[in-house]
Amino acid sequence: MGSQSQPHPLPTDFTPATPAGRDGLAALLAAPDRAVIALDFDGTLADIVPDPEQARAHPGAVAALAALAPNVGSVAVITGRPAGVAVRYGGFAGVPGLEHLVVLGHYGAERWDAVTGTVRAPAAHPGVQAARAELPGFLEGIGAWRGSWIEEKGQAVAVHTRRAEDPVTAFESLRVPLAELAARHGLIVEPGRLVLELRPPGIDKGVALAEYVREVGAGCVLYAGDDLGDVAAYSTVEKLRTEGVPGLLVCSGTEVPALADRADLVVDGPAGVVGLLTALSQTAGRD
Repeated sequence: MGSQSQPHPLPTDFTPATPAGRDGLAALLAAPDRAVIALDFDGTLADIVPDPEQARAHPGAVAALAALAPNVGSVAVITGRPAGVAVRYGGFAGVPGLEHLVVLGHYGAERWDAVTGTVRAPAAHPGVQAARAELPGFLEGIGAWRGSWIEEKGQAVAVHTRRAEDPVTAFESLRVPLAELAARHGLIVEPGRLVLELRPPGIDKGVALAEYVREVGAGCVLYAGDDLGDVAAYSTVEKLRTEGVPGLLVCSGTEVPALADRADLVVDGPAGVVGLLTALSQTAGRD
């Protein structure tokens, strides 16, 4: 672990814009061994691509995480993807420096620990299984099959519109029908960037983050995300601040104003996140 005596400043590009964010960063640099670094995957560690199956971690992401992880208390990836898929697409397994990485998949319903290399997952929600079976005919019936694409996510199922002729119009036209379908099966709809995910209620990135912070006894937390699914995690960090746990909220890009406007620090997409992680590894690791 790095020394906790004198925090070192980061490059000015990574100076938080808010007092709470500056307090969170100062706490992280003063006691990195008590810090949780929690990050979304798609749009944060990996660029958004038209086909989610082609998403891969930014070329510098794994190296930056591996350099930072030994100098902080804990690093966790929190994603809506299945945990095993995120591990595979991220290239996280067997990386020196990431021996204690945790990936919380399906908003925390699944967990992969680098220590064991295994995934713990509950049985699929029956509503998800029913919605999955109904979706192809449902989309065909409302004339929305063309250009839409169903992603199998194990504990959830998602409909993407990035391939549609008019992706935004297709996305908006599906909001109400999919919400009605989800409600029939006891599910909720989580909107994202041209994607609508049907999943069980009561699980989100905020719940997953809060439980993990309690588990490890974190003294401070950094959370980085890019989309509406990360709003719940932002709310958790804001609540932790009221309980005396400093936090830093980072937004990857500006495509989602609802998130960027709440962030303490906005960086330029996954490349900016990698730059921040690299700067933190160099600063938190100094003696």
